[in-house]
Amino acid sequence: MKFKHQPDQARKASDYTMKEAIDELLRVYRLRSKFDETHVVHAWGRIMGVAIARRTERVYVQDRKLFLQITSPSLANELLLGKSRIIELLNEEVKANVIDDVVFL
Repeated sequence: MKFKHQPDQARKASDYTMKEAIDELLRVYRLRSKFDETHVVHAWGRIMGVAIARRTERVYVQDRKLFLQITSPSLANELLLGKSRIIELLNEEVKANVIDDVVFL
């Protein structure tokens, strides 16, 4: 059985793209903030680099704060000095204001 491909057929106004449908689903079920928090956690290693990711034991978000457990005290001190830049980079990654503070455990 062959299906006819109709590339000239325009999209109807009521049709959604996949991105629009997922965005709407996240909005309706109020999951956007949790989705963005999870994005931040998973992006930590990629944004900060392999060396920092290897020295990070725990990363999680709670109440708009990023909690980090760093195994190296000297690295934790360096990251503390660049805390505002870390917040900026992570919020840029998710294209939303998700993180307000970074707490070192």
